Amino acid sequence: MVLKPTQAGLQRAAKLLRSGAVVAFPTDTVYGLGASFDDEVARKRIYQIKGRPVGMPLILMVAAESQLEGLVHVDSRAEAMIRKWWPGPLTLVLYAIGGGTLGVRIPKHKVALGLLRHSGPLMTTSANLHGREPAMNAEEAAALSGVMAVLDGGAAPGGTASTVLDLTGPEPHVLREGAIPTPELLGPPPPHAG
Repeated sequence: MVLKPTQAGLQRAAKLLRSGAVVAFPTDTVYGLGASFDDEVARKRIYQIKGRPVGMPLILMVAAESQLEGLVHVDSRAEAMIRKWWPGPLTLVLYAIGGGTLGVRIPKHKVALGLLRHSGPLMTTSANLHGREPAMNAEEAAALSGVMAVLDGGAAPGGTASTVLDLTGPEPHVLREGAIPTPELLGPPPPHAG
């Protein structure tokens, strides 16, 4: 089912998510798959749809930093990155409250933000079969078997996945080079001695 990103369409998609469905939607990078943050069965369904290895984590998307309260520890280093890059194509890996780590981001896309405001936090990943190119439009996302609905926001504007920055160690560490180049994020590397 393809939904238009009207208020009614966003509400319908959010209702489906709350009922345990997996919904595809556009972001500022590529089309993504979303499942309710607190629905373990729906999260497992994402892995099944993609054929994704279970050890590969999903990313938590929220509409506002306030939605991260009680989920992750946001220190001053994370706060500085959030102020500079969010909303945008930067995923921050932070310590989760209750143990472990969690990648989090706020996308810079009005349809994604509209959905997240209605649905609450979503666990997400790109809309594609594991190892294949991500979906760039609603038709490609709708071709994935098991997706209950797709919000059609036109072509995704980015085409490159988010940059993933791990802030859980002593130094920031880029886990995946993406839409924001590392030098732009962390500054140029130091010159080699000698």
